[in-house]
Amino acid sequence: MNICGCLVHAAVLSLPGIRDRVEAMNGVEIHASDDEGRLVVVVEDTETNTASELIMQLHQIPGVLSVTLTYHHFEDLAAPQAASLPAKSSQAGDKTHDHL
Repeated sequence: MNICGCLVHAAVLSLPGIRDRVEAMNGVEIHASDDEGRLVVVVEDTETNTASELIMQLHQIPGVLSVTLTYHHFEDLAAPQAASLPAKSSQAGDKTHDHL
């Protein structure tokens, strides 16, 4: 699972067309916007495109001035559950903490 939060800054006059193009993209959702051309967008991997490819497509929309990555989360859903548990402390680490 690969999720990216982005701030898209668009030319105000182009905003309606940009919104339409972004909303038509699979794996991309607009979560907030303002009248000054800023869009808060979440981008996720799809079966056909990675999040990074979708972000590059956002850059190519006419009227988009910038796309800034503000959040990124990656989680390997195929990894075993035990890998996400904290590692057990070592005896040497325990001894170090005993002296604090």
